[in-house]
Amino acid sequence: MIDLYFWPTPNGLKLKLFLEEAALPYRAIPVDIGKGEQHRPEFLKVSPNNKIPALVDHDPPGGGAPLSLFESGAMLLYLADKSGKFIPADVRGRADVLQWLFWQVGGLGPMAGQNGHFRVYAPTEIPYAIERYTNEVNRLYGVMNQRLADREFLAGRYSIADIACYPWIVPYQPQGQNLDDFPHLKRWFGVIAARPATVRTYHGVAPAYVRDRSTITDDERKHLFGHSGTATKKP
Repeated sequence: MIDLYFWPTPNGLKLKLFLEEAALPYRAIPVDIGKGEQHRPEFLKVSPNNKIPALVDHDPPGGGAPLSLFESGAMLLYLADKSGKFIPADVRGRADVLQWLFWQVGGLGPMAGQNGHFRVYAPTEIPYAIERYTNEVNRLYGVMNQRLADREFLAGRYSIADIACYPWIVPYQPQGQNLDDFPHLKRWFGVIAARPATVRTYHGVAPAYVRDRSTITDDERKHLFGHSGTATKKP
């Protein structure tokens, strides 16, 4: 059994999507990041970076004590290797998947996250920041669109690269993007949206990123963005 510490953000949803696709038994444990539950000591034992998602595998390969992991890219790679699914066994195929997985972790996710922050969560509208991150997300959509021009999925066959990227494309409208501008990406998006595991993953889910700036409370902002690495402030 796998315990998935989860909230319906893109990073949380991509782990849920993998578990549904691979049909691995799991238990979703909600961690309400708007209420600050990610800062609780019991959660920090699993995720020292106080971010979701995180997991505990009670049946790791080779047996032994439960194995805990944080960082969504590391978790996807671990689960793919554990299950033997959604990652090729050959060196070239594996490398192809990994470069697009890391592209999402290092590029699409952070840039779309900043775009969402300044469009929704920032207490005031900052036009420069909104324009900067909207344009960068648009560029990254273009990278995906070009990649998908001659193949069904990012690395040829459906893989953890697609699973990682899809939840970051779901909020394309809040991100200020139009999928009609990216026909190959739009085709890819529709194919994944129709997969039974995707339907199960998103059924009844109210994505955490579909919000209006006026509905974000000061307490939520404090829990989400108000923590630093300094335990106590110096006078």
